[in-house]
Amino acid sequence: MSKRDFRTIFDFSSEEILHVFNLARELKREVPQKRFVRRLQDKVLAMIFEKPSLRTRCTFEIAITQMGGSAIYLGPGEIGLGKRESTYDIAKNLERWFDMVMIRTFAQKNVDDLGQYCSLPVINALSDEFHPCQAMADFLTILEKRESFDGFKLAYLGDGDNICQSLIDLTARLGCEIRVASPEAYHPHPERLARAREEAGKTGAKILITTDLAEAVEGVDAVYTDVWASMGQEQEAEIRKQVFQIYQLNAESIRGAKPDCWIMHDLPAHRGEEITDEMMDSPRSIVFDQAENRLHVQKAIMVYLDSLVTR
Repeated sequence: MSKRDFRTIFDFSSEEILHVFNLARELKREVPQKRFVRRLQDKVLAMIFEKPSLRTRCTFEIAITQMGGSAIYLGPGEIGLGKRESTYDIAKNLERWFDMVMIRTFAQKNVDDLGQYCSLPVINALSDEFHPCQAMADFLTILEKRESFDGFKLAYLGDGDNICQSLIDLTARLGCEIRVASPEAYHPHPERLARAREEAGKTGAKILITTDLAEAVEGVDAVYTDVWASMGQEQEAEIRKQVFQIYQLNAESIRGAKPDCWIMHDLPAHRGEEITDEMMDSPRSIVFDQAENRLHVQKAIMVYLDSLVTR
């Protein structure tokens, strides 16, 4: 048996990414009529959660249900990766019962180990290093708005976290442009950034990492932000509020962007911190479109990975 995983953006070629986007748009068109083609009929998804989530759990569970399958939630109390039981043993159990696995965890090593040991497709639904499903939903949303990524320029304000890294990776794959503005101490991880720059050298993508907010937003099509303190960083929250305050997404900070630029956030948002109410609720905000598209792009990812399994 052979299979493919989706652990990071780089697990898919640019052609595969575009195929997934097209499939996601096709699947999305089924929703208004509630006439779903059961592409994952009787398939069962294992959903491993070490971190809680509204969007991840709802969208994956709804996605596989609409595709004719089912899902089982496995929280920290049920599974305990590497603690109650080794990741290897867990993987070998899961592959006897399920058809696919998604995992939302802390360390990327948990995702990679599970992918290595398990004969089923493994989907990274978030790790501390990457959030590829969110980035795919974000770019699907952009594609719906402009029908092409040619010349697309994205500014990202704030922490060089997992969201930021997956956005950089996807930009590099697709040949777009991203500018990240953050304090130097919070820039994206050098090794992960180097991998993206290597890819950008092949596709013509542009990646700018700067401390200068004005430089980042000048003439961009969209401005994106994320929470300043992610899960596991709660003790740093007050310090981060002070450090990141000048990178808040507000009417002043986007002054140099295109007048009709889109406002983006992966949610949950801390209104009044990294983004103002005015921006969240702006007619230019596509925040809830991004959230909706998690459902559709994750359907497409699961359907595509399932199609690659050979038994």
